[in-house]
Amino acid sequence: MNRPFLAVFLTATLFVTHFSFAERLDTEIEQILVSASLIPIDQKRSASAVTVINREQLQQRAALSVSDLLRDVPGVAVSRSGMMGSQTQVRMRGAEANQLLVLIDGIEANDPSLSDEASWGNISAVNVERIEIIRGPQSALYGSDAMAGVVNITTTRAEQPLNVQIYSERGSFATARSGITLGHAAGLYDVNFSASHLETDGANIAREGNEKDGYRNTTAHLSGSVKLGQQTRLSLTARHQETLSYYDEDSDYDGYVDDGVGVNAPGLFTDAVSQGFGATLGYQSPDDHWQHRLTISEAQFDNQNYKDYANAGVTASTKQRIHYVGSRFWDVKQQELSLLVEVENEDFQQSGGFATGNDAATNVTRQTDSVALEYRIDPLPEITFGISTRHDSNDRFDDAQTYRLEALYRFDDSAQVRATWATAVKNPTFTELFGIYSGFVGNPLLQPEASTSWGLGVDRTFMSGNANVSLSVYKARLQDEIITVYRPDWSSTAENSDGESRRDGAELSATVRLASQLSVAAVYSYTDSVERSGSDNQTAEVRRPRHTASLSVAWQPRTDISINTNLQHNGQQYDNDWSRGGEYVMLKDYTLLNVHAVYEASQQLDIYLTLDNVLDENYEDVFSYQTLGFGSRLGARYRF
Repeated sequence: MNRPFLAVFLTATLFVTHFSFAERLDTEIEQILVSASLIPIDQKRSASAVTVINREQLQQRAALSVSDLLRDVPGVAVSRSGMMGSQTQVRMRGAEANQLLVLIDGIEANDPSLSDEASWGNISAVNVERIEIIRGPQSALYGSDAMAGVVNITTTRAEQPLNVQIYSERGSFATARSGITLGHAAGLYDVNFSASHLETDGANIAREGNEKDGYRNTTAHLSGSVKLGQQTRLSLTARHQETLSYYDEDSDYDGYVDDGVGVNAPGLFTDAVSQGFGATLGYQSPDDHWQHRLTISEAQFDNQNYKDYANAGVTASTKQRIHYVGSRFWDVKQQELSLLVEVENEDFQQSGGFATGNDAATNVTRQTDSVALEYRIDPLPEITFGISTRHDSNDRFDDAQTYRLEALYRFDDSAQVRATWATAVKNPTFTELFGIYSGFVGNPLLQPEASTSWGLGVDRTFMSGNANVSLSVYKARLQDEIITVYRPDWSSTAENSDGESRRDGAELSATVRLASQLSVAAVYSYTDSVERSGSDNQTAEVRRPRHTASLSVAWQPRTDISINTNLQHNGQQYDNDWSRGGEYVMLKDYTLLNVHAVYEASQQLDIYLTLDNVLDENYEDVFSYQTLGFGSRLGARYRF
């Protein structure tokens, strides 16, 4: 680790150890983490760097998409190629976008036909109850897609008898959003249904021109559970989404995105359909010493691209998973031993498009059989140890073994230090192996990427639990990184790099409730991500700003009025300028100011106003792709 990182961490640790015994919390609300272990655990027993966005924070921000909320999370960089609904990539701790596992109600949202990335541009923040972000490698628990971390999105569940909620809003860029939620909970069962529709004309993605690149999103979600016996519960979830995204492309290959035909006479657009289904059967023994959970899930993705009304290529994929976790608990020293057995089948299809004059027609599959063990113990009340290992048997690559060690020491209920060490793998994507696009041909000889990393953290609570500070530092080394290689004829392919890439960084977050009506949250991240080819060639990874920060202020001047002000700063970052043969260009830093205000007109009716990019910042997350300026939305929510 760089010496400044280590100095900061040691200083923070000394600060904790010096002051922690002077102040103890009288009460503390336990925070349960679902995705930091094979089973839900108390956050005080996890050494991972964790951020939780709860229901209150979601209501305060009222963001249209989950990716907008992730800009406030330490160590996260968000890149959106243009307007709402455009391709959006989320990178964690300097890693690649396809190294972050995304779960929605336990169903994997990573699309094998989109290079194993989640379609962040289409993941709406509507009907989301909680977002859990685990930073750092989790392959020992979750396998290949979790090299950088895990984002677990939980949707709303019914908690009371018949509940109905409707909302509607209108805003700039001819944006309209509306939806309904129906929920009911009784003694033995609960069921919740939600449907939403978003439509916007957007603005022009290209730097020049005036055509508009619009977007439509219709999402329906159904979830519920039923108690089959005193110790057994069956949970079901289903999700269906249809989206239509207009976009521009570099049609004359000069390196700049060109103004397209647009919404009124569609020229370039993607019609996407995704759906997922999951069923979980859970059993808890009467003495609470045994727990079993069996999940069967399937996710389907279909992405069809069009140009001048003609089909310009289709990618589709299916991911089926059978997932069992059995756990044994001992009261002595809070010991837990969990066994995971998992079978995952993936299918990838590509048709249309072209490469070197040939039509693409690809249909390939792969299966991964996995077994994992996790053991946790508190040898002393203030100490927690955890060890996990996973074995993945893939029918296309050599077997992979990954490990994770974690240790946590609690000085008292208000201060703790934590440490992790882990290995991780990332299998090549179907696109990298077999994809065929204009100018790109996959490489079936690729090998998985592998990484080793460690992290240290310190957490401190002040003011009787009304303020807390968290600092994390990490260091990761990546071998066999998959990079894009360009040939003299401008065609490209993917290859494993022969160097060792690095991802180092530090994350600082703080929250304080100054009064019952006023709270402040601040985040700062430093990320140093470098790709190395051979022994000497080092280049900074693109679209990973070295400095990011955010500041949120939640204020309730009256019992019926609440206002949230949010600042998001994105530092300078490198990108490729294809107008100059792919040379590096520095994208300027920018700061976004967003404001959301809610007026509670009655117990049933809320009226809200959202102001996005109040400073009308002109910025680009991706070179040559324009983003939205100032916009506003006015809406109402009614509860029956």
